[in-house]
Amino acid sequence: MSTDNNNFGLEEQRRRKAENFKLNIRDNYDDDGSSYDASSEPEEISSYSGEEVKDQIARESKKSLKKRQKEEKRELKARNRRNRRVFRIAWIVSVLIIGAALGIFLVTGVNDFVAINRKDDSTVNVQIPKDADIDTVSDALKNSGVISEPVYFKLYAMVTKNSTFSQGTYELKKNMDYQAIITNLQGTSNRTDTIEVTIIEGQNVLEIADKLEKEGALGNKAEFLQLCNSNKFDNDYDFLKSIPNPGERYYKLEGYLYPDKYEFYVNEDPASIIYKILNNYEKRIYEKQAFDGYEKLISVKKMLEKSDSSYTLDEIMTMASIIQAEAADSDDMYYISSILHNRLNADSSEGVSSLGLDSTKFYPYRSKDKLPAEIAANYKSRYDTYDNTGLPPGSICNPGMEAIKAALNPYNSSYYYFCHDSNGKAYYASTIEEHEANLEYIE
Repeated sequence: MSTDNNNFGLEEQRRRKAENFKLNIRDNYDDDGSSYDASSEPEEISSYSGEEVKDQIARESKKSLKKRQKEEKRELKARNRRNRRVFRIAWIVSVLIIGAALGIFLVTGVNDFVAINRKDDSTVNVQIPKDADIDTVSDALKNSGVISEPVYFKLYAMVTKNSTFSQGTYELKKNMDYQAIITNLQGTSNRTDTIEVTIIEGQNVLEIADKLEKEGALGNKAEFLQLCNSNKFDNDYDFLKSIPNPGERYYKLEGYLYPDKYEFYVNEDPASIIYKILNNYEKRIYEKQAFDGYEKLISVKKMLEKSDSSYTLDEIMTMASIIQAEAADSDDMYYISSILHNRLNADSSEGVSSLGLDSTKFYPYRSKDKLPAEIAANYKSRYDTYDNTGLPPGSICNPGMEAIKAALNPYNSSYYYFCHDSNGKAYYASTIEEHEANLEYIE
């Protein structure tokens, strides 16, 4: 009995173990029989809602972002510190280099400015072209060996407001300081490009302008002609200021451009040329010289003042210009002067109504063939003494001293007419009948 009970107990134990084994096997498989990992299951189910989960994730993301930003700021500060150190070093090196270069520039520039480094006292010719700017002038001086530092010279010229220069060829020494160089370039005493021009007695303003331009002395003919009919020189010369009728004249300075040999510079300023000529005229009018009938030397101005003539200096110059244009030689000048005075002083009984001079008919042009084509057909000169009585408004050319003397001191004659043959021989007449006979003879 006991044996059976024992057997029964052992059987019961085996059955229970078998059931537990099956249960464990089922617990490790899904309902469909597939196996699963029980360890992957959460130990407990979260009781949070969906929004709370999102907030928690966002807070964790912000913490990570702030952490990264702090790390980036630390790295940026470290880079900035390194960059500042590099910049300071580069800045110091640059300052040292620039300071050294500037120091060298200042030293060499100052040395060149006062000509310390230029011991050679030889002279060179420096050519300054027309309308040259400061760069061109500096280069010309450098190429000629007059300066060593063109940049420093330009700075000095601009600071001292001396950056404009006239055309010309100048003789300069190589050991001149900057101010001496500028002084010489702005003056004319050291210019070597001179031209000798002779103004011939009897040439008018247009002919003188053409000659000056052709010879290379005049660079601006239009300006020269404009100045010859301006008031620019009145304050410097009383004989111009006293001209009574400048508006009636073609060229106010006609008659005062004294014929002589002059030395001008190449392409000289027109005003400078005119000043030289007017200065010479003034000198000639005031210098003492010999006159027929006068024992002592006397000037033209003084002679006019002492004479009983009613003519002004300007009227004498107008007469002298006519005499210069009409006369064949010096002796003829005094006869023609006598005729001019006689006709100007004649009354109606003499039958003389005008001067009737061919030399005045086409002024300011020499003759009809010199008239510009566009005005030739209907040209009428304001100076034409056939149509107008008395002297013309002004001179018709620039007379020499002999013609001026003749105008002041004419021969004493009864002549009212004159003419010349093809050889220049003069014929004089007191009446119109005699004059017409002379004209028939010379034809």
